[in-house]
Amino acid sequence: MSGESINPVMLELFRSELETHTAALGEGLLQLESAPGASAPLEALMRAAHSIKGAARIVDVAPAVRLAHAMEDWFVGVQQQRTTPTADKIDALLKATDLLRGISTHADDPAWLQQQEPAIDGLVAAVTGEAEPPPATTGGETNASAEPPRSEPAPQENNPDPAMLELFRGEAEAQLAVLMDGLLQLETSPGDSAAHETLMRAAHSLKGAARMVGIDAAVRLAHAMEDVFVAVQQGGRELSPEAVDVLLQATDLLQRLGQSPDIADWCRQHTDDVDRLSGLLTDILAGREIEAPAAAAAAGTNAPTDGGARAADSAIRVSSESLNRLMGLAGEVQVEARWLRPFADGLQHIKQYQSELIGLLDRLRDTLDSPHIDDFARNLFNDALRRAGDCRHLLNDRLGELEEYDRRTHNLAGRLNREVVASRMRPFADGVHGFQRMVRDISRSLGKQVRLDIRGLETRVDRDILEKIEAPLNHLLRNALDHGIETPEERAAAGKPEQARLRLEAMHSAGMLSIIVEDDGRGMDLEVLRRKVVDKQLVSAEMAKELSESELMEFIFLPGFSTRSEVTEISGRGVGLDVVHSVVQEMHGLVNAVSHPGRGMRFHMQLPLTLSVMRSLLVEIAGEPYAVPLAQINRTLKLDRGQIQIMEGRQYFTLGNHHIGLVAGNQLLGLPEAPPDADEACVLVLGERLDRYGFVVDRFLGERTLVVNPLDPRLGKLKDIAACAVLEDGRPCLILDVDDLLRSADLLIAGARLDRIEQTRSHKPVKTGKRILVVDDSITVREVERNMLANIGYAVEVAVDGMDGWNAVRVGDYDLVISDIDMPRMNGFEFVSHIKQDPGLKHTPVMIVSYKDREEDRNRGLEVGADYYLTKGSFQDATLIDAVLDLIGEP
Repeated sequence: MSGESINPVMLELFRSELETHTAALGEGLLQLESAPGASAPLEALMRAAHSIKGAARIVDVAPAVRLAHAMEDWFVGVQQQRTTPTADKIDALLKATDLLRGISTHADDPAWLQQQEPAIDGLVAAVTGEAEPPPATTGGETNASAEPPRSEPAPQENNPDPAMLELFRGEAEAQLAVLMDGLLQLETSPGDSAAHETLMRAAHSLKGAARMVGIDAAVRLAHAMEDVFVAVQQGGRELSPEAVDVLLQATDLLQRLGQSPDIADWCRQHTDDVDRLSGLLTDILAGREIEAPAAAAAAGTNAPTDGGARAADSAIRVSSESLNRLMGLAGEVQVEARWLRPFADGLQHIKQYQSELIGLLDRLRDTLDSPHIDDFARNLFNDALRRAGDCRHLLNDRLGELEEYDRRTHNLAGRLNREVVASRMRPFADGVHGFQRMVRDISRSLGKQVRLDIRGLETRVDRDILEKIEAPLNHLLRNALDHGIETPEERAAAGKPEQARLRLEAMHSAGMLSIIVEDDGRGMDLEVLRRKVVDKQLVSAEMAKELSESELMEFIFLPGFSTRSEVTEISGRGVGLDVVHSVVQEMHGLVNAVSHPGRGMRFHMQLPLTLSVMRSLLVEIAGEPYAVPLAQINRTLKLDRGQIQIMEGRQYFTLGNHHIGLVAGNQLLGLPEAPPDADEACVLVLGERLDRYGFVVDRFLGERTLVVNPLDPRLGKLKDIAACAVLEDGRPCLILDVDDLLRSADLLIAGARLDRIEQTRSHKPVKTGKRILVVDDSITVREVERNMLANIGYAVEVAVDGMDGWNAVRVGDYDLVISDIDMPRMNGFEFVSHIKQDPGLKHTPVMIVSYKDREEDRNRGLEVGADYYLTKGSFQDATLIDAVLDLIGEP
């Protein structure tokens, strides 16, 4: 009997795959029942049954192979119009699907499988038309509800194997995020059946992962949660807010368990918590009323700082220091690659001189035609001329090779640099997945109804920026919840929907990362703000009246400024907004606020896409290049020196309605002054709000994208210098610290020491093994083939179907492609045909590995261009490896 010695890892993959495909079977059969003539459900049903059969055969679960094979044959028969769907057949197929779910749960229990043999025989006969379907078996009831949560204390647990534990942490992190998001969605849309299904799958996967590493406390909680989701899904009941609170608390507890460095000790310390939540979940399952549990302190829900950091570490799996070193090395590679171009140019000059030399020799030959020149001298000259010609041809050949090498190296260095930069990028979702929960808890504690709409979750953000912006976003969201958004009664009185909308959006715009936090609350009263500015003696009453809306809003970012008379535990509008401004400024970004009284508030942050690579304006000061971050430049202009004006001994120019003071860049940096060589001065307008200056430089050298290299910490903080970079030609370049420059300018002005600005003109990478692409829609088959080939030294990548494989093979460089035949979107025959018809890919060996063992299938595979056809029915490790060795040789 099968199931006696299945590898645990492969068994879990098999269960996961069956879970997906049985769900597809259930949905497809219901569609087929309502629309018997539809072709799309039939195609999906056939693929699902085929995939189950293949996965079951890989792990040697024969009962599942029999059932799936019978179902696949029936679907093919309907497709070929040899039979028609009837209600009895659909019932039999649904019961077979339920039994497959049971087999998935008990695949490692030979005794259970033996007991189901009569039911399997009956269903196979019913599906194939030989008998009526048997009564419903227990196979479909072996889901979560088949094993009620245990109330006894959890047994003593030992810490799992570190490698398996790391896999568990990654799986738990992903599934817990799904649970958190799904519960919050379920609270707003209680009847969402898709959410029920998603939650059930997440709890089931979490239970399986915990069972694999032997964490019984996590198994108990996840199992109890799964039971609840199954009961809700099958019974059509809705979860009460109290029940959702219990499920969220269970999710939080599992999250803390996964983050604990010593899981065994954590389980011993939190046995009571696990028992309490398991008991509450049992009460929910039984339909008993429960009291609202103590919610996590809203004010203490500081978004997912720690979890976010762990997510980054587990996703990237290298330290920031290592990535920084890689960035530096990638930058050096780019510089070294660019050295070849001037070297090649030097050889071109040598080639030109050689041509001139040969020309001189040709002229000299004309003078040697005299009869007075003996044959020996004439032969020496001809030999020299011939050797010069040989040198020219050799130099031409080598110069062409060098130019080709320069092109490849330059391209490779650029790709390496882009890949290293991309390795530091994470989706915006990684840094904000805890905000939904925070908004939910705080709004409930305040008696408000708020829906947080997060957009741009896939926007790529530098990991350092993602970590730094968590605190500012947390503060802005709390401010909006506490003071910006009204209560439902106030909103109803103002003619607004009772549920407020809070929007958090991230996007790339003009080479920058734009983040918007916007609410539709009460906004900020500009007149109250104006009075507060005057009360704090920041400006005079007369000047305050003249301030525009944008100028007025700039005051809320000053340290200690607030329009609120009280500060709550959760937030205080204005208190701490200087922290928001400081963090954004530290990242060389900008933040501004716009208020629409009665309609809401909007904060807009503009940040660089990454802190590792900086878009900069290169300028020349005293003959040396310096870089200024583009994000901190308000404007660049060439100013006619005649427009420079003087007031009280200070030079300035007018930009719009503002007077901008001028400061010489060379004076700030302590460099000698260069005499002006043009009638125009190159000016950088730096600073913001009420603190702006025009810095005069010698020349604009253009925009550059620079790899930022931090200064040696032994140097300490250098005045006016932030970091350094290496230019394309290998020269070092200092990156200026704009904030330091502004402070230095203030000091110069305060000491009346400003200089007067003249107003008139006076490697190739090492390949680490041959690369193979495995294309199969079955995760079980993919993993078996990948592990088998990777264990002997091949570099193996995978694709989930034909279309995914086609996209991969066009951008990758593979030595061999291994493909299944029956796959969604693009089948194996089409995939192989595409490869063999592509001029750049047609020489890539392709092997088909499929369950289709008919001679016509084999012939068709070879006709479309496959180099090898192997059937999974006779699949053995040695068979596949021998075939690979025949096609591409050793790794």
